[in-house]
Formats: sequence, C-alpha cells, structure tokens
Amino acid sequence: MSAERTMQHTGKSDLGFTLVELMIALLLTSIVVTAVLNTYVNQHKVVLTQEQVSDMQQNARTAIDEITRQVRMAGFALPLGLPAIVTSNTNPDTITLNYNASECSASITSAMPQPSAELKLVGQDLSCYYNGMWAYIFHPDSGGGDWFEVTQVQQAAGHIQHNKDVFSQSYAAGAIVMSLDQLKFYIDNSDTTHPKLMVQANNKTPQVYAENIQDLQFKYVMKNSLVVDETPLSSDIREVRISIKAHTDQSDPDLPNNPYRTRTYSSSVSPRNLGSS
Repeated sequence: MSAERTMQHTGKSDLGFTLVELMIALLLTSIVVTAVLNTYVNQHKVVLTQEQVSDMQQNARTAIDEITRQVRMAGFALPLGLPAIVTSNTNPDTITLNYNASECSASITSAMPQPSAELKLVGQDLSCYYNGMWAYIFHPDSGGGDWFEVTQVQQAAGHIQHNKDVFSQSYAAGAIVMSLDQLKFYIDNSDTTHPKLMVQANNKTPQVYAENIQDLQFKYVMKNSLVVDETPLSSDIREVRISIKAHTDQSDPDLPNNPYRTRTYSSSVSPRNLGSS
C-alpha cells in the first residue's frame, strides 16, 4: 500500500506544469517586467527633465546676473553728452550700456587738418592703446564726439590711426581720446525654437551669451517715479527692472499647450553712476 502511494505520488509530479499554470506565470512575469520598465522609463525621464531644467536655470541666472552687473556700471566716467544707457523697446527689448572701465585717456597735441586725419598725441604715454580698441574722441564740455576703432598705434611717434573715414569735425588740440566700453544686449530670434541672448561689445561681431533665452524686458523707473519702457533721458533713470524668460533646450511631450518648460527671472538695479537727485 505504501509503495503504491509512492508510485502514484511520483507519477503525478512527473506531469510538470499545466498550460494554465504556464500562462499565469507568463502573465505575472509580464506584469512585473512592465512595471520595472515603466519605473525605469519614468525615472529616466525625470532625470532628463531635471537636467534640462537645471541647464535652463543656469543660463537664465547667469544672463540676468551679467546684465545686472553691466547696468550697475553704466555711466561710469563718461564724457559729457554720451548717454549711459540707450533704451530700445523692441519686444524683446534691447539695451546698450556705455561706461569707462579702463580709464585710458590722452589728449591730441595738434589740431586735425581735416576730419579724416590721424590723431597726434605727441609726448604722451600710449601704452594703454592697442590695435582694435574701441575709442571715443571729444572736446571737453562740448557734449558730443565720435566713436572709432584704433587701427594702429605708433608709440614712438605719438600717433594713432583709425578706421573712421570722416569724423564729424576736425578736432582741435586738447580733444581727448578715451577708451570706452559699449555693450549691447538683445535677443536673436533667427532660430525660433532656440532663441539666444546676444552681447555685442564695442561694435564688434555679436557673441552668444546664453542659449534658449526667449524674452528680455526692461522697465525704467525715472526720477519722477514714472515707469517707462523707453526713454531718451538716461540721466533721469533711477532704477532698471530686468526680466528674462528662458526655456528648456528640448520640448516636453507632457506639455501639449506649451511644449517647453520655462522660467522667468527678475532683477532690479539702481545704476550707481547716474544722478540721484
């Protein structure tokens, strides 16, 4: 009786899994694998999104910090009549900032015989001038002058040559030649999916400062407390409000109405070199 039961038990175990059991096992395995894959895909997507958002935030913060710093410098040691800030309500806006960072300055010692003549600064130290420098010539207290690029510095002779075909006037002895900084910030929308914040320094070729910056806005608080989008009187500006909007490099399919994740950053700065009255 015991042997018969053993044979029956052994025979039953040799039958293996039934088709139903295999299907159930396959179904459970599929559920587990699908859940694991979904978890991996979702986590991977979260990581990629976080990287995109981090890069976007870095671009925007770096951009607004730089513009804030440059606005704070605007107007430093400028000659009479040269605006510290040139405003342009172009939507996205444009701003041009002028200031004197190096304080490189010398006076011409001989009057220009014609408006295209080279500049003679005999007996003065011209070591701070160099080829390609962006400079400004003006008469003190005249309220006007000319920008130009230095093309050659003849230190021994005390001469400076320039790229200007004709100046607005023949400058007399005593006119000052000063190195000045001019920065222009604007948005390049030629690639609408990847707009760029551009900076143009001293009338040279514009450079990309930050990627995927889709909007740049300025508001100007004047000395009479009015807030304007544009003003010809930069000397009356008391506060510049800056707003930058950036978006991620890649679109997000989970955002059908706005395919890019965006962030807007704002800053406010009081230009320290403009009037305070």
